[in-house]
Amino acid sequence: MPFLRTSLLSAEPAGVLESIDELFALGHAMEQEAAKKYDSLAQEMRGQGKDDLAEVFTRLAAAEREHVDSVTQWSQSRRGKRPDPAMVRWEAPEALAPEAAAEMKTSRLMTPYRALAMAVRNEERAFAFWSYLAAYSHDPEVKKASEAMAREELGHVATLRKERRRAYHHEHDRSGAEASSAPVRQIDARELELRLVAQLAEMEQSLSGPEAIRIRDIRQQAIGMADAATGLGSFPASMENKGPLEIAEALVDGYLEGAERSNDAADLERLQQLAERAISRLAWLRSLAMN
Repeated sequence: MPFLRTSLLSAEPAGVLESIDELFALGHAMEQEAAKKYDSLAQEMRGQGKDDLAEVFTRLAAAEREHVDSVTQWSQSRRGKRPDPAMVRWEAPEALAPEAAAEMKTSRLMTPYRALAMAVRNEERAFAFWSYLAAYSHDPEVKKASEAMAREELGHVATLRKERRRAYHHEHDRSGAEASSAPVRQIDARELELRLVAQLAEMEQSLSGPEAIRIRDIRQQAIGMADAATGLGSFPASMENKGPLEIAEALVDGYLEGAERSNDAADLERLQQLAERAISRLAWLRSLAMN
């Protein structure tokens, strides 16, 4: 399925990958650049006396260096050599959007939660990039490897979203404020999935060509996910009035949080599978051109 225009990528990649060696070189370069950007931000935050933010960026940089090592090991196992920087023919998407990096350095309102939210967005952009290359690759081996890289980025998204949620709970003291409020009607993930199905059907009617096909695929997947999500999660009924992106994001967080708390092996597996699909769906919805 062609990836089409994207909102996550500021511009389409300058070409397609011609070989698996070029893929490893590009992936290696992207992860290295991300690690450098986060290291730089960590130093900047320490210089400003913002130790909590410095710790966040230090952890992000360490995670990116692990990704660098992972690509290196993959290249050595598949090709018997390390990635060759000379194989990178064109510029990859920036590891962090310039405006995001500038805000992180200068905003007095920056918090670990907001920093992690931007890091999540960065990994979603990487997912969009690799998905695009997989869609347009002429080489079956490169296509398969690009798809694997895209799946890796979704794993990074899941990890960062968990970190972001912990930061949110740490920053927001919920004691007392909700004690006097009236009970709020709750719905489960199945009901919210079905609401998303209805919204996707409306979107499909307003689109044509490959975009309509992609939305139809996502809608059909959501129907299956609704059946699997019966009885899972608890969401305010007011979520049904939100837009598709907000609903899709709430479902991602619901599945991830459920998986973290689950003590039942079967439920844990079900929640993890739902979370993986929901993360991919959210990234696609953000990436499709929605006019």
